[in-house]
Amino acid sequence: MQTPYDIIIIGAGPIGIACALEARKKNQTYLILEKGCLVNSLYNYPINMQFFSSSELLELDQIPFTSTENRPKRNEALEYYRRIVQSRAVVVNLFEEVLTVSKIGKQFDIQTNKNFYKANHVIVATGFYDIPNLLNIPGEDLPKVNHYYKDPHYYAQQNVVVVGGSNSSVDAALECYRKGASVTLVIRDQTIGSHVKYWVRPDIENRIAEGSIQVYYNSHLREITPATVTIETTEETVTIANDFVLALIGYRPNIDFLERIGISFSDDNRKIPVYNPETMETNVEHLYLAGVVCGGLDTHEWFIENSRIHAVKILEHIIP
Repeated sequence: MQTPYDIIIIGAGPIGIACALEARKKNQTYLILEKGCLVNSLYNYPINMQFFSSSELLELDQIPFTSTENRPKRNEALEYYRRIVQSRAVVVNLFEEVLTVSKIGKQFDIQTNKNFYKANHVIVATGFYDIPNLLNIPGEDLPKVNHYYKDPHYYAQQNVVVVGGSNSSVDAALECYRKGASVTLVIRDQTIGSHVKYWVRPDIENRIAEGSIQVYYNSHLREITPATVTIETTEETVTIANDFVLALIGYRPNIDFLERIGISFSDDNRKIPVYNPETMETNVEHLYLAGVVCGGLDTHEWFIENSRIHAVKILEHIIP
């Protein structure tokens, strides 16, 4: 019979790592299971992405995070979290996807694509970056449409439509423009999003004002073809030449997975998982949530900086 772990942690992002550090303090046996690489979501962020948070707000367990600027960039965050895992010998299995979590009596059975585990407690820290929101329009499945953005060089000298008015959309639009792309923004609201980083907002507004980046407000894409896109505005329908579409309209947690493992949700469209905010325990006894996955479809509620405390709450509940 396999000896059960005290805790299985699903997800090796910053909050999953934080949970592992707290588990070690409490002398709990643990294992992190991660379907991708270490801090997989951060790895898939745009190459030049800069955090809104300052470096000290991204720190784990009071381990100093030194960055060249007050707000670190993606590559600095990858280096920081990787060094924590290596220096603290955090136990993690990478590229091992959790398929099922079943509670049998007081223990959990965890089946992955590689192995089978038992645990007394399970912490789900899977974030929300895995599943993109879709436009659900004709042509969205064309190869030229991407829901993730990585590097602006790829789009140099191309006609690029960026859908959305959030940080990711604005950053992509500005970077692609500066690499020589002809950029058009399509935004469903009447202005740039309110959450856009304050030091970026003047840049995008000035580029729009001078005509360097075209924008359609109160608009949405109606159709994508290999050579064009059709934009529906409040006044007209416009078809423009197009080489690539970056549909950066947000992401969502894997709700299906959470439902399959027994977690209940709010009755509204926000799909907020049910948990005790004091302990982070869900409606399933000894099954916990940590990090941004707690927000359901409200993906602007939780960040690294305000969910680091989840690790402490959970371990204090498991071992008072």
